[in-house]
Amino acid sequence: MDEEERAPYDPMPHGPPEVGVGPWDGPLPTGPGSEVYDAALLAEGDRRNVVDRYRYWSMAAIVADLDTRRHDFHVAIENWQHDFNIGTIVRSANAFLAAEVHIVGNRRWNRRGAMVTDRYQHIRHHETAADLAAYLHEVDVRLLGIDNLPGSEHLETMSLPRRVCFLFGQEGPGLSDGARAACDGTFSIAQFGSTRSINASAAAAIAMHTWIREYADLSGDGAWRG
Repeated sequence: MDEEERAPYDPMPHGPPEVGVGPWDGPLPTGPGSEVYDAALLAEGDRRNVVDRYRYWSMAAIVADLDTRRHDFHVAIENWQHDFNIGTIVRSANAFLAAEVHIVGNRRWNRRGAMVTDRYQHIRHHETAADLAAYLHEVDVRLLGIDNLPGSEHLETMSLPRRVCFLFGQEGPGLSDGARAACDGTFSIAQFGSTRSINASAAAAIAMHTWIREYADLSGDGAWRG
C-alpha cells in the first residue's frame, strides 16, 4: 500500500492539550484478554486517534474487534482526480463502522483526510464501477449512487436496503457515466439553497447516517458519544 504524508490528529478544542494516554501505570496486564495489548504502546503511551476502549490495544486486535460489529453498508468512491474528499469519506466510514470501503479507478488515493482511520477499515480496489457492481452482487449488496439529477430518488423518503453500497463520484463532476450505468439506482439529498451541490464528503456522511438511523442498534454500549 502506498504511504503518504498523513494529517496530524486534530484534538477536540475543549479537550486535554495532549491527546491519548502516557505509559501504562502499574503492573502490566496479564491473563485472559491481555493478548489485545501492544507491548510498545504499554511502554511508551498511546497517542492514536482511537476511542478510550481501544487504548493500548494493537491495531490487529482493534480491527478484529471491529469486525465483530461492522454494519451491513459499504461505501465506494470514484478516484480519478486524487480528490482530497476521499480520505474524509473513509474517516466517516470508520466512524459509522462500514463493512468495507471501495476505491474505484486509480489505486493510489489521497489518504490525508482519513486521519489514519484507513488502517482500521477493509479497503478494496476496483478498476471500474462495473467491477465494483459485479463484486457487490456476488455478496448480495445493492449499489446506489448519489446523483442530484432528475430521476434520482429522495434520500429523505426512500427506504434504504439493509445491504447496500453508497457510491460517490468526484467533487465537481460527480458520478462518471460508467458509474451511473453500473448502479442499481441513484438517490439525491434535498437542498434548498442556491448551490448546485453539497460537498462530496458531507453528502457521504449524510447517507451513512441515514442508514444508521434506520438500522443501527443504539440500545447497548456499542455507540459512543465521545
